[in-house]
Amino acid sequence: MDLTIRAFRQISSVDPAAWDALDHGCSPFLEHGFLRALEASSSIGEESGWNPIYVVVEQQDRAQDARRLVGAVPCFLKDHSYGEYIFDWGWARASSRAGIPYYPKVVIAAPVTPATGRRILLDRSLDEPARKEVAIALIGAVRDLADEARASSIHWLFTTETEQEWLSAADFMPRASFQFHWRNRGYTDFEGFLSTLSSRKRKQIRKERRRALEGVDGLEFIAGGDVCVDDLDRLDRFYRATTDRHGGQDYLRPGFFHALAEHLPHRMQFARVRREGETIAGALYLETEGALYGRYWGCSEEIEFLHFETAYYAGIERCIARRCPLFEAGAQGEHKLLRGFSPASTYSSHWIRHEGLRDAVRRFLREEADALPSYLQGLEEFAPYKQVAATHSLDREGDEPAD
Repeated sequence: MDLTIRAFRQISSVDPAAWDALDHGCSPFLEHGFLRALEASSSIGEESGWNPIYVVVEQQDRAQDARRLVGAVPCFLKDHSYGEYIFDWGWARASSRAGIPYYPKVVIAAPVTPATGRRILLDRSLDEPARKEVAIALIGAVRDLADEARASSIHWLFTTETEQEWLSAADFMPRASFQFHWRNRGYTDFEGFLSTLSSRKRKQIRKERRRALEGVDGLEFIAGGDVCVDDLDRLDRFYRATTDRHGGQDYLRPGFFHALAEHLPHRMQFARVRREGETIAGALYLETEGALYGRYWGCSEEIEFLHFETAYYAGIERCIARRCPLFEAGAQGEHKLLRGFSPASTYSSHWIRHEGLRDAVRRFLREEADALPSYLQGLEEFAPYKQVAATHSLDREGDEPAD
């Protein structure tokens, strides 16, 4: 293949239609509009420590006497480890104690978004050998970028399983981890889902839903193009109040939600909760044909169980109604298990320049992988379903979202 590699500092330098025509799977978090909203709000960029470098591969189209985009990887040169959710703080501390600079590093991820998705974006029309050739070219280009930036390491986060296999062949160290995802097993309605749970869990969820909705007018989904400015302002305030309340960081800068409504409205759904005509709580959902992603819950006042209703149960009900196969509700943990979410594999791959540090990280990753099965076995006693599978492995259906 006659390939040319180029790099851009801003996503606006890449044609939106060509970028979005690449295969993103079911994830919206590397689509042009999402990245554009991050840039427009300064949520990524020099001041944030997420400095984007968009590496693209073009092929000569002799019939059109032009070059067409056949692959891309969004890279970020970073001087910290915030907002990644595949944590390497321990590696950074060990590196510092040994006198080895750990920053800058190169990260390939959806910024501040712990969601699995394709990181090597490829032309859908390529056959399998051509896909692999373009992928190998992009992996090599990222290594070259790390050399030019004198980066200590490269981290591919929340990749697909296939991408992890490609990266392992290129001398990247695989890391095993998991999240809690909800899978649609062909339920006809929410009661059909509840019927698969134990009696105790079924009663608990019904109670939580009833108590959450007793004191409000109701919950409704508003499409991104129909969300008013006032509600975008509220969503921003909810987000910052939630991060403050839980000691988090507001990675998304003011103006992000407004920019998202401008650049990616067709993916947005605002789960809005009102009381006496006033919006008092809500969560942002991003939606594709293959998956629903719940994000950024917040409220102006605490109502018992309203978080579970807005961030979990409403999403499950929407997936059932739309026959959507997958619901990801963020990175946080075990409490999702009680509400019908199951462990699902997540994948990352890592390359460390310094040989001694690389060997130490490799040992750590092996020990981490060895410890994972026993932890998952311990989780099974809390599973809410009537019958628990005999295996202690992860839900393999969570490996790679369906297209």
